[in-house]
Order: sequence, then C-alpha cells, then structure tokens
Amino acid sequence: MEGNKLWGGRFTGGTDPVMEAFNASIDYDKRMWNADIQGSQAYVKALEKVNLVTADERKNINNGLEMVAKEWEAGEFVIKPGDEDIHTANERRLKELIGGAAGKLHTGRSRNDQVATDMRIWLREEMTLLKRHLVDFMGVFLNRAKT
Repeated sequence: MEGNKLWGGRFTGGTDPVMEAFNASIDYDKRMWNADIQGSQAYVKALEKVNLVTADERKNINNGLEMVAKEWEAGEFVIKPGDEDIHTANERRLKELIGGAAGKLHTGRSRNDQVATDMRIWLREEMTLLKRHLVDFMGVFLNRAKT
C-alpha cells in the first residue's frame, strides 16, 4: 500500500489502517476522474511547449490518459487499496499502462496545483450542466403558465 504514497520514502513504518480509511477521498472524488485527466492532458501539453517532454512523450502520455478515460467511461476502472484519491488512482493506472514516462507528468506540478485545477474543471462542467437543467425547468414553468 505504501508504494503509491507521495511521501512513502520518508517513513519506515506503514500507516495505521484507521488513518488510511480516514484520509482516503477516492470514494468522493472519483467523480472528478475526467477533470483530472483533462488537467493532465493540458499540463503535458504545457510541458512539451517548454521542452520538458518531447512530442513523442506527450503523445505516449496522452494515449495512456485516453486509455484510462476509456476504462472509467466503460465502468472498468479498478480502484485499488493504495489509491487514496483520484490523482493517485489515475497516475497509478497510467504508470501501469505506459511505464516510467508517466512520472514526467509531475514535473513542476504540486498536488495542490492538481487539486485546484481538477476542482475548477469539474465545477465548470457541473455548473454548465446545472444551468442547462435550470433552463429546462424554467421551460416547464413557462409551458404550464401558457396552459
């Protein structure tokens, strides 16, 4: 379990299972899987622009991210015990699919950057959906008022 942890190299002992359960957010933030993938796709494009990844590496990473997205869409993505959040889950799977190149996605990006970006993308999409539902709902009221 500790192998997936960002901080895993700093400690010699494992985390208490009670703390693991308390700290895990995957059950809540798995709904942001698509936002996390979109953020990673945009970030790897930026890494290529500043020559921190090659065009081939970007393509490889993006292809891997697309495979991860297809697994989520098909309901086939498997969340494993070490996946404490959506970021570690997607990163773990990306590494399983494409190997070490997946690690380049962390170049210059903090977990806080990733969380803020994912949340913003997810909220933007959810607000757009909510606006559509509200317009539909207003249409129902309008039709009722006409009858």
